[in-house]
Amino acid sequence: MWFVILVIINVILPCVLGEESQSGDGTHWMDFWVVRLLLNLLGYATIFVPGYLLMRYLRNIRYNETAAPSFLSNLIKHCVFGNDDKVSLESAEEGGESPSGTEESQNPMKRGFTLVFCLVGLQGAYLTWGVLQERIMTFEYGKEDGQGEFFKNSQFLVFINRILAFIIGMTVIFFRRQPHHTTPLYNYSFSSFSNIMSSWCQYEALKFVSFPTQILAKASKVIPVMLMGKVVSKRTYQYHEYITAGMISVGVTLFLLNSGDVTRHKGSVTTISGVILLAGYMAFDSFTSNWQGELFKRHKVSSIQMMTGVNMFSCLLTGVSLLEQGGFFDSFAFMARHHLFVVHAIVLSLCSAGGQLFIFYTISQFGAVTFTIIMTLRQAFAILLSCVIYGHPVTFIALIGIVIVFVALFLRIYANQKKKSQKPTGSTTTTSKV
Repeated sequence: MWFVILVIINVILPCVLGEESQSGDGTHWMDFWVVRLLLNLLGYATIFVPGYLLMRYLRNIRYNETAAPSFLSNLIKHCVFGNDDKVSLESAEEGGESPSGTEESQNPMKRGFTLVFCLVGLQGAYLTWGVLQERIMTFEYGKEDGQGEFFKNSQFLVFINRILAFIIGMTVIFFRRQPHHTTPLYNYSFSSFSNIMSSWCQYEALKFVSFPTQILAKASKVIPVMLMGKVVSKRTYQYHEYITAGMISVGVTLFLLNSGDVTRHKGSVTTISGVILLAGYMAFDSFTSNWQGELFKRHKVSSIQMMTGVNMFSCLLTGVSLLEQGGFFDSFAFMARHHLFVVHAIVLSLCSAGGQLFIFYTISQFGAVTFTIIMTLRQAFAILLSCVIYGHPVTFIALIGIVIVFVALFLRIYANQKKKSQKPTGSTTTTSKV
């Protein structure tokens, strides 16, 4: 039955509805990002809807209390009900990260080399990732041989990034002891979906806005993160956080109004599309960080467990959606025509997965403040590198806007660190990535 459905979707529907054109002119209705988004959501629904109905049924029959012990029943319990056994604080912390826990045990020189290693690793991985991301999404392949074509399937890029990160996460879990896992696996699916959507919006936005514009939009995501924090976690914020958020808004506005940049598409309609996609990126990404923060707080999962669980569902969701749309066939055919794209895609995935490991290692060794400073510098370097390599024009007023944004970010880091240093020693805080 499923084979027949897949044949209809992959063979018959493309003939009736039309495939995405490769000419880059955007004339076919399948080239509209809204259509691709709806198709992606329909693909994810084929996992979420049956999964929800199955979970509801298992809970109604109290499967966790009535099922006989077996490998399958234990797997189902772990996915739907989790492990409710009470775990001591010591066992919950085993294998987890303890920020700057090794600070006193290392001499200053060794610690300095470790910091340089983290700095070079994070900057190298994510700067390379940013350059390749812009190259893949905004430039034609094969143009030197005649008629060039854009790569258009953003979901395939999300898939190859996530599957490699999942493999690396499973490898780390296999070789390194982790905390006792208690949360139901389905909890990861929510942040997985929002993570997929934020990444997809990020890739798609590059078709309509420049890479520097996207970087500044990422810098301004503290605003939707604060809004989502109030909704999801009922958090309160200090005055300096609202002031710096306002400075970021002003800086981004100055840049957007005075940056006469050129993108893959031109016109006011595509500019609006870029703004909508960037707004979607920030909304989904802010939900991801807040939801993951709640999982860290409630279930004491390690960062590697979080990385593996989220990427597992990401591979499932994007893989099924790509199968239903025939996305694997189109992407592999594109790879066969353009071998340079294969190299770019592999390096992009390696940088994405390796960057996640550097994130967790840096936070475990030096804490979230050092990591935030490094990544803020990375955003500034990414804008500079993109302008140098791809020739993005930046006016003086736009440059002032960039400076305002990064001054606000560093003021935010300083104020947050000063606030933490004034707290009593015994107090604890939960840090989520912003």
